[in-house]
Amino acid sequence: MPDQMKIKFRSNNHSLYLLQLFVSIAFSFQCFVAHSQDKSNINNRDLSYLTSGGKLLPLQAIIDIRHYTIALEVDIQKQSINGSVEVSLNLSKKTDTILLNLAHLYTVTKITINKKLASFEQHDDKIFITSAAGFDIGNHKVNIEYNGIPPVAINPPWDGGFTWTKDSNGNDWVSLNIQAEGGEMYFPCKDHPGDEPNEGADLKITVPSNLVVAGPGLLMSVTTKKNKSTYFWKTNYTISNYCIVFNIGKYKVAKDVYTTIEGNKVPIEYYVLEVDTAHAKKVIETKIRDTKILEKYFGEYPWVKEKIGIAEVPNSGMEHQTMITFDNKFIYKQVGGSEYSANLFHEYAHEWWANKVTNKDWAHMWIQEGIATYAEALAILELGGESAYNEIIDGHRRGVKNRKAIVLGDEVTEEEVYSGGDIYGKGSFFMHSLRYVIGDDIFFPTLKKLATDPKYTYDNFVTTDDVEKLFSNASGKNLKPFFDFYLRTTDVMEVNIKELGFHKYQIKINNFFMPLPFNITANDQTSRVIIPLEGITVNSVLPPQVDAKGFYLKKVTLQ
Repeated sequence: MPDQMKIKFRSNNHSLYLLQLFVSIAFSFQCFVAHSQDKSNINNRDLSYLTSGGKLLPLQAIIDIRHYTIALEVDIQKQSINGSVEVSLNLSKKTDTILLNLAHLYTVTKITINKKLASFEQHDDKIFITSAAGFDIGNHKVNIEYNGIPPVAINPPWDGGFTWTKDSNGNDWVSLNIQAEGGEMYFPCKDHPGDEPNEGADLKITVPSNLVVAGPGLLMSVTTKKNKSTYFWKTNYTISNYCIVFNIGKYKVAKDVYTTIEGNKVPIEYYVLEVDTAHAKKVIETKIRDTKILEKYFGEYPWVKEKIGIAEVPNSGMEHQTMITFDNKFIYKQVGGSEYSANLFHEYAHEWWANKVTNKDWAHMWIQEGIATYAEALAILELGGESAYNEIIDGHRRGVKNRKAIVLGDEVTEEEVYSGGDIYGKGSFFMHSLRYVIGDDIFFPTLKKLATDPKYTYDNFVTTDDVEKLFSNASGKNLKPFFDFYLRTTDVMEVNIKELGFHKYQIKINNFFMPLPFNITANDQTSRVIIPLEGITVNSVLPPQVDAKGFYLKKVTLQ
């Protein structure tokens, strides 16, 4: 068991505190053992056992995060950070302990609550802030001063942390990715996807004055003193912990203005390395075109009060809100005579699917990743037509591994869900199948409603059941068996074609779960037919073809 897991009990025996303590020890030990089986050389600086999400602990269930203010100085030479975070939170119950998350690599030096000095203990990648008198229901401002050497990203953005590198001119270049492990990788927070700061976040990041900081929201000010510059970024929108990040580089800012589908003007800002400014015009032009495609299917760009932002980084892109990151070495492929970047488009689609429409728990991550991947197919449809769309969808179908279900239950961690891989391709192909089942006239307006209705966006979170009920109501069909089959199992449809006699065949679904339409080709004619539990009989000179275009995941047998 690592050093940070050794607990020293206080003489103040608060029952809720002790219950929380034992729960957190057991949960962390379980995570540690599970990860240590997969990853070697676990040591005091290894955070590979950390993963975002999972079961929400009782002490954190009573916390509602309202706002973060993160003020840090980044020492690039020492690869360290030093500063403070103010957490504005509401308590729904009186408690003797406020629990926040922070990786054990950092040392907390001081905590005040509502400007009064507070007692605390730091262990097990958590901060336990305690009061014998208790903390009352309502709002509290928790200010935490801390410092330390952050984890270095091993394989960003999938294995997160800081990336400290140089650009091709030898200038310092720093990127930050924390989706998998959580916000606790660099700042004190309630680290769970089901609670975002409803009133946004402020970032005040101090760096050497020759460098620039790219961040979320709007740049409020830049102040320079003694060869150091502080960049003050502010977002008033709700935002996921893993999007509260910054990137540092020798950036130039290429700018433009985009007029949205609703007539709002939004600034476009591309934080591109000085050495790569020649590429900026094409990236921005691509961004404008991609915005028009995404707005057609999913409604207006979600962050019109702030910006359309892009930051060049030394690793694969991420969906950081209003400042997505991008690096594909400026390589594009030709689609229908247009240049297209899958990396740039996919991360941008996340502004709608992840940042605006957010899963309540990582268990439902397919909503974000699967629909963002399906958005790529829609982009290909717009640029290359139906045949190009069919090709990319077929690639998603052939890439399905079916090692485990997409939806594993509730309160699962990011790693449990992500490691299967099918949240991308199978999630996209599921949307393609759903489109076929209910038809374009229902599918596309309902998909846009999911992306625009306040019930599912911004401050509100979604689950698989929410999505199913929306499409079921819109179509007038009970689609729950369809959602369950595709998303909660690894089964594929078993289509059996049995010869009954001369030019006569029975088509039946062996693992039938609901009546579904199929395209059946017989005697050179294709018809859309509902196959019921008992199957159907078809007269055909040759064995009929079932779902030849591949709208479903299936296995066909001929008897």
